[in-house]
Amino acid sequence: MNDASNAYDVIIIGGGPAGLSAGIYTARSSLRSLLIERGAIGGQIVNTGLVENYPGVKGPVGGFEITQVMYEQATGFGLVTTYADVSGITVEDKNKIVRTAEGNFTAPVVIIASGSERQKLGVPGEAEYAGKGVSYCATCDGAFFRDKVVAVVGGGNAALTEALELTHFASRIILIHRRNEFRGLAVLAEKARATGKVDFLLDTVIDEIIGDRFVTGLKVTNVKTGEQQVIPVAGLFVAIGFRPNTGYLQGTVALDEQGAVIVDNRMATNVSGIFAAGDIRSGSIRQVIAAAGDGAVAAVNAGRYLQE
Repeated sequence: MNDASNAYDVIIIGGGPAGLSAGIYTARSSLRSLLIERGAIGGQIVNTGLVENYPGVKGPVGGFEITQVMYEQATGFGLVTTYADVSGITVEDKNKIVRTAEGNFTAPVVIIASGSERQKLGVPGEAEYAGKGVSYCATCDGAFFRDKVVAVVGGGNAALTEALELTHFASRIILIHRRNEFRGLAVLAEKARATGKVDFLLDTVIDEIIGDRFVTGLKVTNVKTGEQQVIPVAGLFVAIGFRPNTGYLQGTVALDEQGAVIVDNRMATNVSGIFAAGDIRSGSIRQVIAAAGDGAVAAVNAGRYLQE
């Protein structure tokens, strides 16, 4: 599949808010645009229960509904979509060849928007109660746990920040970490302790998430004593890190220490004609509005690149 029918002006990798936003802008500018998605259109936001902080959308509304509207807008302007797993990108002069199991596609511009995956605990109940008490974003879902007891699991800055964010909503936060000290900044731990709403449960791992229709508690074990107990909570926020989906980009564009794509303020990478947007880029705040904004910035500058 290397014929002219697979040649485009812009290829967008990833069908989340960043990729869809980029597709709206490039297709509306009459650029022949292809979006490649390996799974379901929508990205990580589809796994978020309800969204109520996206400007212009009267919520709460499901993440799927928001991205479905984006998708309809983009395809309405002429965006072409295909489903395939991208295995790599090869640069040949000004052209980029995007390699997939379904064949190769070429374009002078590629916008990388394949996002990042939240690290999962991998314990029983996690998948079952995702969006039903199990969350991966306090900024997104904290307000749904107003005046309730919740837990946060993790030991880095992300977990401490999640706990601090939840103090605005939850009546009590139990911060669970498998070691006896946090990897995150001491100042964040002190801030959390000073709120009077965060309890630290150290040397502890979660064995299972339990509930009925929604989360009702956690089965945990103290790794030093072996003592097991059930902690009643209305929700669990998993904050054990992110993994950018950049395995296929090794050696193609510059990545930071966490594996995220390094970009400038134009969303341009170190490779001419390759841009990156959304959760996959270094420094992303991992919010849908920011991802959509990144996509627009990348698309506008992609258009300027083609004009030059």
